[in-house]
Amino acid sequence: MVNLLCIAKIAEGQDKDWPVAQGSFWGHTSGVTSVAFSPDGRRIVSGSYDRTVRVWDANGGVEISSPLQGHTDWVTSVAFSLDGTRIVSGSYDNTVRVWDADRGVEIGSSLQGHTDWVTSVAFSPDSTRVVSGSYDNTVRIWDADRGVEIGSPLQGHTSFVTSVAFSPDGRRKGCQ
Repeated sequence: MVNLLCIAKIAEGQDKDWPVAQGSFWGHTSGVTSVAFSPDGRRIVSGSYDRTVRVWDANGGVEISSPLQGHTDWVTSVAFSLDGTRIVSGSYDNTVRVWDADRGVEIGSSLQGHTDWVTSVAFSPDSTRVVSGSYDNTVRIWDADRGVEIGSPLQGHTSFVTSVAFSPDGRRKGCQ
């Protein structure tokens, strides 16, 4: 088993600027590539080189559901929707997948369109859209309910896209 992640907090006292380990979660069979907390802080989602997405109880460190499986290559990015009901994952298999965070099942089919590795994913503030960035130098916007791409890919990057995000009002997308 591979150490999933180290939960840390800022220490109290003299060395308050240094994180203190609070615990480690075990379960992935290969290195962890991405983690995210649920909006209420009660769950953690992780993605791994082992091609799985896992959901954990943030306090107890136990898996809440079976591993979320479907990706055929490394999972590179994971995120919770702001309402906490969904998880999105991106992978080196060039796909994006949306999962039901409570039932641990994929919602619809994988979101396909990228022609190279997906490096970053994020939900819109209203949880209805997903943005993804890729090594194919594009950013794509997806309808999270219907599983379809919205509009054409955002192009113009001269290199791969490593990070994506929505603005708090959901009207703009940021990418690097």
